[in-house]
This record gives sequence, C-alpha cells and structure tokens, in this order.
Amino acid sequence: MAQKSSFEKALNRLDEIVSQLESGDLSLDESLKIFQEGIELSRFCTKKLSEAESKVKKLTKTSSGKFKLEDLKIEEKEE
Repeated sequence: MAQKSSFEKALNRLDEIVSQLESGDLSLDESLKIFQEGIELSRFCTKKLSEAESKVKKLTKTSSGKFKLEDLKIEEKEE
C-alpha cells in the first residue's frame, strides 16, 4: 500500500508543479528547478505504471473448459 501512496503523492506533486508553471509567477531559476523535479516525478510515475501494467493478468477459459492466466494486452490509443 505504501507504493500506491508514494505514486499518488508523486502524481499530486506533479499536478502542483504544472499549476505553478502555468501561473507564470515563478522566476526562471525557480521554474527550471521545479520543471526538473517534474521530469523526475514523471519518470517515477511512468515506471510505477509500467510495473503495474506488467502484473495485470486476465483469466480466460480454454475450449476444454479449464481456466488459464494470460497477460492482459493493452492497446495504445492514437491521439
């Protein structure tokens, strides 16, 4: 559960950073400092999501009536 909390804290901090940068109230040095923090948090969150995605499985029923676990294939949506 600590991992989830850590992910949520990082995501919340990332939201705060975006708001601060969008406000335009920071000096260039302050902006660069928190931008770098945001990059690190983004990488952390991406890593945690990738780890979670690799653990997701689906239960499928075979033609013989038995069940088996398979990796869940997640299709990327085009934007």
